[in-house]
Amino acid sequence: MGKVIVIGGGAAGMMAAIRAARNGHRVTLLEQNEKLGKKLYITGKGRCNITNDCDTENLLNNVVRNSKFLYSAFYSFDSQKVMEFFKDQGLAIKTERGGRVFPQSDHSSDVIRALQKTLQQEEVKVQLHAQVADILTVGNESRSVSGVCLTDGNVLRAENVILATGGSSYAATGSTGDGYRFAKNLGHTVTECRPSLVPFETAEEWVKNLQGLSLRNVTVSIRKGKKLLFKEFGEMLFTHFGVSGPLLISASSLVNDYMEDMPLAMEIDLKPALAEEQLDKRVLRDFEENKNRQFKNALSKLFPTKLIPAIVHLSNIGGEEKVNAISREKRMEFVHLIKHFPLTLQKFRGFNEAIITRGGVSTREVNPSTMESKMISGLYFAGEVLDLDALTGGYNLQIAWSTGYLAGDSI
Repeated sequence: MGKVIVIGGGAAGMMAAIRAARNGHRVTLLEQNEKLGKKLYITGKGRCNITNDCDTENLLNNVVRNSKFLYSAFYSFDSQKVMEFFKDQGLAIKTERGGRVFPQSDHSSDVIRALQKTLQQEEVKVQLHAQVADILTVGNESRSVSGVCLTDGNVLRAENVILATGGSSYAATGSTGDGYRFAKNLGHTVTECRPSLVPFETAEEWVKNLQGLSLRNVTVSIRKGKKLLFKEFGEMLFTHFGVSGPLLISASSLVNDYMEDMPLAMEIDLKPALAEEQLDKRVLRDFEENKNRQFKNALSKLFPTKLIPAIVHLSNIGGEEKVNAISREKRMEFVHLIKHFPLTLQKFRGFNEAIITRGGVSTREVNPSTMESKMISGLYFAGEVLDLDALTGGYNLQIAWSTGYLAGDSI
């Protein structure tokens, strides 16, 4: 029986503490906040998308960076095992569209309660308001962990430390990037950290007039020059600063490497079910019904009311122009606009609006079979502190559960 300290009471930290305790170790879980699972509480808009009900290959396919590193972790504790774990703790779960798994109650607090109950059962010692100043090591050439020093000066001794402090997203929940500092101080490489799964700011001023408008069943394409970076069908949202919603949040993860150099061109296909020829017939029909009306007053069957001023603004047709006076050439340009509604993506919003952090402790310096540091024995990593990120749909929490489980299991 050894002493284990877990730094960070989020998803990865709690799972790591539970698994280490089940292996017979004396585990202390340190959390700097006043309660456990603060970020978990707000995930999935407070509903907590626990995992995705799919096979392991699918889990790996939805990881954007360093998916091969997760092979052992995912096979050790896959989404089926995560669901079994929570069912065993008495949590009723359900699966929704796209394989997304939620608590039956739609309350993330029930997920946290299940984890807290298990921590108690496994006699994990939980210390809240416990802020770590440093991770302590012994030895020169071959170093090993000896414990941690808290900011109040207290030293806690342990043969193993699991670093599960999260990333830099949602700093109010305690993800303040401390884990990166600890890792750097111990000689680990931390790759560049950026916000990911995050909304975009756009160059167009008129976008703020569309604030709150949600578009369903549209196709969003994002390009850098001629290179297509992203194309997906789904739902998006206009905000006071730009664009958000499921499509754009997913896109942010995939275009992250391209955002620094220059703005990216985005297009919305507002009628993806119709080819341009079919759409032209539809527009002709609408124009025929409204032939004596002004152009701006003839579009209510085609678009939501809030979108019409922007459509008129971007078209080559004056809003006051009579529909029966619109030339075929202008009409074809209008049809093209509907299929290629343009926006310019200038930059990401900050870490406070990012669901996850892209970047972190280099996976090259961590053993993928155990989550142990290749540089310092007894030091383990779990969760978002590592350079791992995935698409939305429960995959990022699955990374937290799997890496936390494997770290705790390997000690």
